[in-house]
Amino acid sequence: MLKNADYQLELRRFISSQHLYTGIRVTAGVIIPALILYHFGLLASMISIPLGASFIGLIDSPGPPQHRRNGMLIGIALNFIMVLIPGLSAFSPLLIGAEIIVFGVFFSLIAIYGARAGSIGLTALIVFILNIDSSFGSDNILHRALYYSVGGAWYALLSMSLTGLRPYKPIQQLLGECLMKTADYLVAKSRMYVNLPEDPSLFNELIEIQVRIHQYQEQLREMLFNTRRFISESTHKGRILMMSFRDSVDLFERIMTSQQDYALLHKAFDDSGILEVYRRNILAQAAALRSIGLSLQEGLTYRKGFQLTDALRESGEAFKKLREAKMTAANIEGFIRLRHILNSLQDITERIKRIQTYTSYDKEIARQFNDDTDFSRFAVHQEINVDLLKSNLSWRSGSFRHAIRLTIALLAGYFISLFFDVGHGYWILLTIATIIKPAYGLTKQRNIQRLAGTFIGAALAFLILYLDYSNTLVFIVMTTAMIVSYALIRINYGVSIAALTVFLLLAFHFAKIQGLNIVLQDRIVDTVIGSVIAYIVSYFVLPAWEYEQLESSMRASINANRNYFLTVAQAFTGNPADTTSFKMARKEAFVALANLSDNFQRMLSDPKNQQPNLRLYHQFVSASHMLTSHIAALSSYAQQYASAYAQPDFQPLINTIDKILSSVNAQDGEQDGKDGLEINNAPLFKKVSRLLEQRKKDLEQGLENTPAETRKALSELSTIADQFRLIHSISANTVKIFLQSKASQTA
Repeated sequence: MLKNADYQLELRRFISSQHLYTGIRVTAGVIIPALILYHFGLLASMISIPLGASFIGLIDSPGPPQHRRNGMLIGIALNFIMVLIPGLSAFSPLLIGAEIIVFGVFFSLIAIYGARAGSIGLTALIVFILNIDSSFGSDNILHRALYYSVGGAWYALLSMSLTGLRPYKPIQQLLGECLMKTADYLVAKSRMYVNLPEDPSLFNELIEIQVRIHQYQEQLREMLFNTRRFISESTHKGRILMMSFRDSVDLFERIMTSQQDYALLHKAFDDSGILEVYRRNILAQAAALRSIGLSLQEGLTYRKGFQLTDALRESGEAFKKLREAKMTAANIEGFIRLRHILNSLQDITERIKRIQTYTSYDKEIARQFNDDTDFSRFAVHQEINVDLLKSNLSWRSGSFRHAIRLTIALLAGYFISLFFDVGHGYWILLTIATIIKPAYGLTKQRNIQRLAGTFIGAALAFLILYLDYSNTLVFIVMTTAMIVSYALIRINYGVSIAALTVFLLLAFHFAKIQGLNIVLQDRIVDTVIGSVIAYIVSYFVLPAWEYEQLESSMRASINANRNYFLTVAQAFTGNPADTTSFKMARKEAFVALANLSDNFQRMLSDPKNQQPNLRLYHQFVSASHMLTSHIAALSSYAQQYASAYAQPDFQPLINTIDKILSSVNAQDGEQDGKDGLEINNAPLFKKVSRLLEQRKKDLEQGLENTPAETRKALSELSTIADQFRLIHSISANTVKIFLQSKASQTA
């Protein structure tokens, strides 16, 4: 249960977030022209102006300014056309039906060019659907199309002007959210230090948070590396934001390296209390990181760092006391693990403190910016390639099958609106267009949220109107509902739809439309009809089940981890990768893992009979998460120790692991997921065994004078060896599960 301080923190988090900022911006873009038109008695005839602004607002998602500008301009042009075409052909239901087929397929399919193209297509389709009904705005079709363009141009001008005034604000907001979500990841990880029965929900929570973090990181890469302002930044604020992002990615990688064999830790140290001390340290790190993220969002300087220092000191003292009292030859390996957890806590603390200093935007800190990365390799370039569109005109393409599903559902909704008296029939088509998604699980989730949101919103609107408040209060509620709707549309679709329903019904009240009760009834009935059609079509017409996509996601994750491992491991042979290549390999591995995890999470929403091999897939996702984490841990040790221990003896071990991971790319019949080397024969493990035996012998004889250099080598080499051993074991297990799942599908 949240405490008052937590509620206050969450409220500040939302108030300073990009979501509320977006909601207010779009609402202002719609309400300002509406109020002006209302004042001059022109709102009824020029309602298309605020409508045009609202639809361009839907396109205006976070991203580089030039991408946002181009997207809005394309949206304005398309919306103009989408008003004219149905307006000129409204006399013929057959023509409208043909247009639904053409536009339904085309505007769904252009989502292959990215999320922004997808939102442009969906918005154009919505404008087309609205203008099938001639009741919106001017009877003159050309005037109506021009009004849409004027509204869209007004919103684009407002949005880009605000961006010009506060160019760094979107980055600050998104970076702050990313850090706060990383804090949530730390909180979830801290639960590993509590000895409770195995809880599958914890792993699912970690996956969900990790997917969200990678989504934030991808958006930040797009905004930073595709914007000239940041690539060639000369101002200290831009440099510091770039440094903050790079360190936030490094921090998350370091947090992932803290993966341990928690069962062994609990078995060895549960009674000592050390794990609870470590857990409190992790929670202190999470609290500090959450506050730093909030400070970044709000544009304030974060100064409180004492709890981090105190928590780390407590952990260090607890380890020292336990080591002096309990360490023996029998448990030395456990204490080596505890030591490296402590080192990890110290490293994470220092990284958090460094990010904390960035919130001051000090010019001296900005001078530390080290431009050692080729940012152009991280820039996202999505070219409009016609060949890509042609290649997706196939039944094998999931995007094409989705476009066909959506088009069939729209046609069904349109024919129902023609042959049955359903009032505002276009609401059926709007419901279908916004609910049906490429994946069945997403469609099902949207369906439930839209129905629940519509019923709740209708009840709230009815209650507000029934209580007969003054028009001023009703207008305030209507405006607030619109802000909430746009603010939450990407994070809580159900609440967003409830707020949108309140806004629409109160707007009808202000428009003095007769029979408001009938309008409310139509809204509910049409939404239910659209939801039923969406459910039936998504389930029975060319359904997209997630398990059908999992094999490619699994293979991509293994290959990305293989590349990540080879890039990291070559440092131990004396040939470290350059910074850009390392960061690219890390990014690709993290993105592939996030895609796999997201794919699996959506599969859990599919019908039970469409979840074959669920146990195997769950094992694979868990193993992939572990594999990426341990490669990240090896990366950390490579940066610290590789220069001291680099030698050719590592190469056979690296080749063995590479052979295992590369076996997934062999032809059928050649895959066995095995290696031909007994790993314990590797020179690294033999050397660690010799050092460990010597240390145990010294402890058994009561000798504490083992040379410091030997103890240091044992601690560092045993940690490196543990990571190679775990990567080898998990790689073999991951490939084995992949081959089992593939065999079961072809059986």
